[in-house]
Amino acid sequence: MEWLTNLSNAIEYIENNLDKEISYDEAARIECCSTYYFQRMFTYVAGITLADYIRRRRMSQAAFELQRTEKKVVDVAFEYGYSSPTSFNRAFQSVHGITPAAAKSRGSLLNAYPPIKFSVEVTGGSAMSYHIEDKEEMRIVGIRTPLVEDMEENHRNVPEFWNNTLKGAGFSQICGLSTEEPKGILGITVYENPQNFFYYIAAATDAPVPVGMYEYKIPAATWVVFENDGRYKESVQSVFKRFYKEWLLFSGYEYAGLPDIEVYPISDGKAINGYSQVWIAVKKEKEN
Repeated sequence: MEWLTNLSNAIEYIENNLDKEISYDEAARIECCSTYYFQRMFTYVAGITLADYIRRRRMSQAAFELQRTEKKVVDVAFEYGYSSPTSFNRAFQSVHGITPAAAKSRGSLLNAYPPIKFSVEVTGGSAMSYHIEDKEEMRIVGIRTPLVEDMEENHRNVPEFWNNTLKGAGFSQICGLSTEEPKGILGITVYENPQNFFYYIAAATDAPVPVGMYEYKIPAATWVVFENDGRYKESVQSVFKRFYKEWLLFSGYEYAGLPDIEVYPISDGKAINGYSQVWIAVKKEKEN
């Protein structure tokens, strides 16, 4: 569970720098993963995006500063990284519902968000259906859309990408490419660096690459494959959350950092509603 210790250390770094510049890259370095995977893991474990967490913590501290000191609003804004009073005012109101100037009054109602503490906790009690599978290199072919290291923007763009794909002719073409395991339509996040960061809608195949599509090869790996029944979006996101908060803590494995794969089975060129799989690459934990 070294990753949980590293995550706590990354949070400590953030807390120590609320009134300074916070580097996502440095937080990720402490966690020993990429900036993207750090934000992704944080969101699933904490239930809030990293950007939202930092904003809430900074505005909580800013509220204390405004009430316990004689500092001007503009000075507090600058202290917590806002060069524009307007942007500070907007961020403050999004957390507290009132302006920074109004917060200086003693009777003002404010919201305090304490620091997150990560620890092993008793959760769930419901089963997670899974199996472990070793697989050789996986070749995928399909269409893709660029992603950014801002998780919130990706959460907006990926569903739109799916909607546009489902309406276009390319979807049935991808369905026809599915010749290898895992069979079906695959949703895959591929992160190598900020310049090579894409979400693919693709199929595992040995077929040639059609015009306008791309191929990507995922290295041989050990995969934990979770079975899902339920609506796609909710069940897939739930699996990632439970993977980090429950399964990973006690499995004897650690996250391998390869592309995560969402598998949506198809029949007669159409997706089968109500069932999906999530493939997550893992590796044995290092022995102390």
